[in-house]
Amino acid sequence: MKAFMNEDFLLSNETARRLYHDYAEKMPIIDYHCHINPEEIANDRKFDNITQVWLGGDHYKWRQIRSNGVEEKFITGDAPDREKFQKFAEMLPRAIGNPLYHWTHLELKRYFGYEGTLNGDTAEEIWNLCNAKLQQPDMSARGLIDRSNVKLVATTDDPVDSLEWHQKIKDDPTCKVKVVPAWRPDKAMNLEKEGFAAYIAKLSEASGIAVNSFSAVLEALDARMAFFDSMGCRSADHGLDYVMYQEASNEELEAAFRKALAGEALTLHEIEAYKTAVLIHLGRGYAKYGWVMQLHFGALRNTNTNMFRKIGPDTGYDCISIHPCTDALALVLDALEKTGELPKTIVYSLNPADNQAIDTIIGAFQGAGIRNKIQHGAAWWFNDTKTGMMEQLTSLANLSLLSNFVGMLTDSRSFLSYTRHEYFRRILCNLIGTWVENGEYPADMEFLGQMVQDISYNNTKAYFGFDC
Repeated sequence: MKAFMNEDFLLSNETARRLYHDYAEKMPIIDYHCHINPEEIANDRKFDNITQVWLGGDHYKWRQIRSNGVEEKFITGDAPDREKFQKFAEMLPRAIGNPLYHWTHLELKRYFGYEGTLNGDTAEEIWNLCNAKLQQPDMSARGLIDRSNVKLVATTDDPVDSLEWHQKIKDDPTCKVKVVPAWRPDKAMNLEKEGFAAYIAKLSEASGIAVNSFSAVLEALDARMAFFDSMGCRSADHGLDYVMYQEASNEELEAAFRKALAGEALTLHEIEAYKTAVLIHLGRGYAKYGWVMQLHFGALRNTNTNMFRKIGPDTGYDCISIHPCTDALALVLDALEKTGELPKTIVYSLNPADNQAIDTIIGAFQGAGIRNKIQHGAAWWFNDTKTGMMEQLTSLANLSLLSNFVGMLTDSRSFLSYTRHEYFRRILCNLIGTWVENGEYPADMEFLGQMVQDISYNNTKAYFGFDC
């Protein structure tokens, strides 16, 4: 029997061990998609206790604590931090097979030097250990980033954001990590959702353009895009409920916009036509600036109405949607390709059943001069499990070129989540090592070692054009 989570954790053969320890393990990290608050980096936030840095905002953990029958006051409510931590600790031993169990213990090892396991009985010991460690100077927000060997962080930012914290970080010579914005224009696209008119007022103020028409929406977004580019933005991210493609005339688009501002009911055609038009327009802008377009889709959000009304979005009440998206995805890519304005694009579906369809679609839109211009993004959200990562990597290898993959993203609000890159790299090396050990690929360690280093870091840096 192997020891729990030893140095060869998830590495089942000699080739896998060599690939990880000799090549992947020490590679830096580019956190090209996350939800970290740049203000916390600018102010180099210090954390009072482990609950603040570990459980705050982490809906992955919240879902599992709820599944253990715990009252909401111990999750997102006003219970003391120590009691919230206890409830998490009591749940954790039940999470066998869940990546949270692995992530938690990797974080305890790497950041706090704890070699045991977290449960209800050890919670007090670990609470005291972690809280004492968090008072050390190198355990602040920036310290945790530095300890994780992170060279660049791309945050997630709305077009109306001032990016003032990015500027403060940029002007601070003591900040070692590079922090850049990433454009997230969902609120400008979601004309059918509550608050759209109020958001358009904010867009008018931020852009200095009176946004009173559909054409003005595009003009204002163009102005903000230019500002983001000046601030070092290299990527955009769209959180789409599903991918759609619906053509409409300018007159129809203007009419839909006016109805949305007035709070009138919209038809499905109007909603989809507006969103399609904005997405295509923005995609052309991304191509102009050389940005990477990221499309995340396949989430069924806020499914529990009572809890949404009580504690709001992004609290653990989202699910995988099976809404068909891949046909429309091909139409969106084709519309941009027709005019020679298809940007570098990374596609993520929350539905793992889409893996093979995505891997065939990206192969239809590759271009000269860029290795895998269109990428199948890393296993995301509910899929960043051991099984989900292996399925995504295997499908990509079967139908495209795994060697050109841009690798793992953090997609987290926590400064302790960088161990997810270690988890991914171990799974990657074990998968490749297994193929080699089975005689399915030559044992060319020079090439294979370079490949895992590229997937871990080099491909990301080159693909996004990051200067770090």
